[in-house]
Amino acid sequence: MRPRILVIKLGALGDFVQAMGPAAAIRDHHRDAEITLLTAAPFNDIAQMSPYFDRVRIDERPGRFDVAGWLRLRRRLRDGHFQRIYDLQTSSRSSRYFHLMGPYLLARGKRPEWSGIARGASHPHANPQRDAMHTLDRQADQLAMAGIAAMSPPDLSWAAADIARFNLPPDFMLVVPGGAAHRLDKRWPAPHYAELATLIARHGITPVMIGSRDEAEVTQAVSRGTPLARDLAGQTNLAEIVGLGAAARYAVGNDTGPMHLIVAAGCPATVLYSAASDPALTQPRGPAVTILRRDDLAALSVAEVAATVSFG
Repeated sequence: MRPRILVIKLGALGDFVQAMGPAAAIRDHHRDAEITLLTAAPFNDIAQMSPYFDRVRIDERPGRFDVAGWLRLRRRLRDGHFQRIYDLQTSSRSSRYFHLMGPYLLARGKRPEWSGIARGASHPHANPQRDAMHTLDRQADQLAMAGIAAMSPPDLSWAAADIARFNLPPDFMLVVPGGAAHRLDKRWPAPHYAELATLIARHGITPVMIGSRDEAEVTQAVSRGTPLARDLAGQTNLAEIVGLGAAARYAVGNDTGPMHLIVAAGCPATVLYSAASDPALTQPRGPAVTILRRDDLAALSVAEVAATVSFG
């Protein structure tokens, strides 16, 4: 029987993207294993496309008092008969899953190996500085302590969907002006993005706005004054965002999940950070990524951003 491995990665989109580096390393280390991913529902489609997992299971995230939900989750974890579990979420919730599994034994007489921060884990990530490390460095360090020495940055080229249906010109730039509605302090002002879009168009390059349907108001505000602009808010799935990133000349956007997809597709990018988040801990890494940070993004000028963009 093939060894069975479980990888746990829940969290936000950017976190999911950055977990694809360790996922590739785990796949390479356990080449003959059957690897299952436990993840959040929004990532199911792109996870199913991944070459790193044989199966994808969705975490129902039972509420505190959802006894039936917790029992279902425990049964799923136990029935997997996993030899090793990599908890890449390393949160209090995912650590609870270690204890939720209970004291059941495998046929070989011991509990599954566990890489993470749960008390009692066989392969704990015991670095006291882990919370001060960039996500990728922290995950690489965690895997090293579990016997996996090499890890590369996330590469989502396998996820790039065909973008022909958007009928875009060959020369375009991606603009990502939105972000979580409850984190407006992470957004560069829409008028600044509108001015940048106009500047992009003046160079004969099509500015293409992307975002969720909930961000349509801001993408429309940015594109309204630029006839050449294209607004794809609410029209793209995650794989299509990767496809757009693979084809775009450049991308500019806030600290938000789609920028991680775009950078992991190999697109040069400028990512804007406010005091609300720390790029030293979370920034997307790629061969050509520029980070601009101001405590208040309103203080970041269009000229400063435009100076980082390749128009030539």
